[in-house]
Amino acid sequence: MQTERPVYEEIEELLRGVEQPRFALIEQSVDSPAALSDVRGAVREALKGVEVPSGSVAVGVGSRGVGGIAEVVAALVGVLKERGAEPFVVPAMGSHGASTAEGQADVLRHLGVSEETAGCPVRATMESVKIGETPAGVEVFMDKNAYEADSVIVVNRIKPHTAFRGAVESGPTKMLAIGLGKQRGAHSIHSAGWHAIHETIPQAARVAVETGKVAFGLAVLENADEEPYRVAAIPADNLEEAEAPLLEEAKKKLLRLPFEDLDVLIVDEIGKNISGDGADPNVTGRYPTTAASGGPRIERVVFLGLTEETGGNANGLGAADVVTERLAGAMDRPSTYMNALTSTTPVPVKIPMVMPNERMALAAALTMCAGVSPAGARIVRVQNTLKLRRMWVSEALLEEVERDERLRVVQGPQEMRFDEGGTSA
Repeated sequence: MQTERPVYEEIEELLRGVEQPRFALIEQSVDSPAALSDVRGAVREALKGVEVPSGSVAVGVGSRGVGGIAEVVAALVGVLKERGAEPFVVPAMGSHGASTAEGQADVLRHLGVSEETAGCPVRATMESVKIGETPAGVEVFMDKNAYEADSVIVVNRIKPHTAFRGAVESGPTKMLAIGLGKQRGAHSIHSAGWHAIHETIPQAARVAVETGKVAFGLAVLENADEEPYRVAAIPADNLEEAEAPLLEEAKKKLLRLPFEDLDVLIVDEIGKNISGDGADPNVTGRYPTTAASGGPRIERVVFLGLTEETGGNANGLGAADVVTERLAGAMDRPSTYMNALTSTTPVPVKIPMVMPNERMALAAALTMCAGVSPAGARIVRVQNTLKLRRMWVSEALLEEVERDERLRVVQGPQEMRFDEGGTSA
């Protein structure tokens, strides 16, 4: 039963005495391709390898923060117009944006894709059309506006997925199967089971291609700093085969934490613009399903806040052991829960232990690291799972930093300072 003592009073007393280790700022160097100096030129060059359609063309654009996405879309639209086509953008993001047409258009605007930047209309709807079934009987859907167009092109980043492993994961193939299918299509694919999704997605994409509407996929590969370094146009009839080696290339370029074993990982912000699961499980090692694995071994994970771009969608907070009241209070439950209902994965939306502030959140995580003294805890703090060039590490990791030629200390050990409200300064 509830006690009459003020909320958190006993917990504050317990955590106030937890010793906080000192932290040093380090930087990791990686062998990463240089960013494209001319994104629009790269798009135009890539398009020379495919047949550019005429008539009305739906350009599917997703919900992730793809590097240079506004320029990529604008360049594609420009070429389509030059060839006499009538392009328009459609949100291809499943149930994201709170599963509303307005919400999905807002997501695109946040990413920099609008009628003004793209140079063509943006037509958002949650209506979809059933276009067929996979050999296993899984229903496949397509955005109604896209289905009514003469041709469809999807634009997406190729990247390892956060919840399954397959020959193709995140990329144009998945966008055709799930993103362009809106909520009904995304739920249909996920409902077939995570154990089979690596087969269901390519099968569903083939159904979309067999409509004869899909012209090609425009794939973007990013370097370690989230900058596009390569753009590839893949014809629809060769989508899966051509995407697979690009995924292997993307896996090698994925920036990760330089440590295999940690006591605590602190992530300043999570959000759908960073990863489908808020914080990339390929970085944290905390996966929402059993269909994927890998990454570091981390005893306790702390999430501090949400990005503004995520619009309250806190999908992925369930991967943490502790979150702040600031994060929990910013959570928009309906949009977050829609993710779970569509993907059939409730674990990422479960609310972990909530602490009033950052100081108490870290102290709580340290308290729950059994057999580890707070002063000797191996801790890493990052801004988010995309920003991994620089990070704060506790003193217990500095010996390992010195042995790793990829790492260098930028600022020496210092205390993590908190204001009166417990927020780090």
